[in-house]
Amino acid sequence: MKVVIPAAGLGRRFLPATKSMPKEMLPVVDRPVIHYVVQEAVDAGASDIVIITGRGKRAVEDYFDHNPDLGPIGEAPELEELERLTDRVSIFFVRQRQPRGLADAVYCARHHVGAEPFGVLLGDTINVCDPPLLRQLHQRFVELGGASSVIAVETVPTEKVADYGIVAGPEVAPGVFQVEQMVEKPRPEEAPSRLGITGAYFLTPTIFDAIAKTAPDRRGEVQLTSALDHLRQKEKLYAVTFSGKRYDIGDRKIWLRTNLEFALRDPQLRPAVLDLLKGVGH
Repeated sequence: MKVVIPAAGLGRRFLPATKSMPKEMLPVVDRPVIHYVVQEAVDAGASDIVIITGRGKRAVEDYFDHNPDLGPIGEAPELEELERLTDRVSIFFVRQRQPRGLADAVYCARHHVGAEPFGVLLGDTINVCDPPLLRQLHQRFVELGGASSVIAVETVPTEKVADYGIVAGPEVAPGVFQVEQMVEKPRPEEAPSRLGITGAYFLTPTIFDAIAKTAPDRRGEVQLTSALDHLRQKEKLYAVTFSGKRYDIGDRKIWLRTNLEFALRDPQLRPAVLDLLKGVGH
């Protein structure tokens, strides 16, 4: 399975930290966000990953490269898990030359992906799912005939609707909706549903033609939601709910909460974190 991970965003919500550091390299406990995303892709069955980067993202490439300055892996056991991960998959990097939106970032992978279906995971979103979210999407893709793109959705609160691409359509199976409407970041009163696109996809290569025909928005960005709206006019498009939890690390509050939740799951860190929380505010 090939997986595309767009990681070219500017990370404006984390300025000034992301002025010189990719937001995908923000740490969650003891590893950067992009590590969790690649781990998820590999656990879902990916053997080939292409990460779309941009200017100032060299640290992402360096992270998955070997650093001889640190000496043999045996002298840095903290790196053993990372080495095992990179041994399981081939990772490639393609640069998005201008920040022209998520759809354009996916389009940058068209020559690498070729004519086969592929997964997409966002470089700043961690999905904690069992089985892995991308595997759930692939299974739905197969069950639905293997010829229609599948996107992950979840019900979002009314006050968050304007932050999401929203889809609507008839439920054709439990948790499976045939998409008939797509709206990018609508006002709550104009939203056709509360089903928000979460940023995980299993797409047919037809998406590249749809992206090529999608006009940029007023900010000069090509939105993937708009491209998917073009795609659904050519072939069926399905939105599916999933089992698990999503962490959007692009949001500062969620990033902080994610660090706490992940630290509390670690048997070695949990006692220390609980002690620290008891002392907060005193």
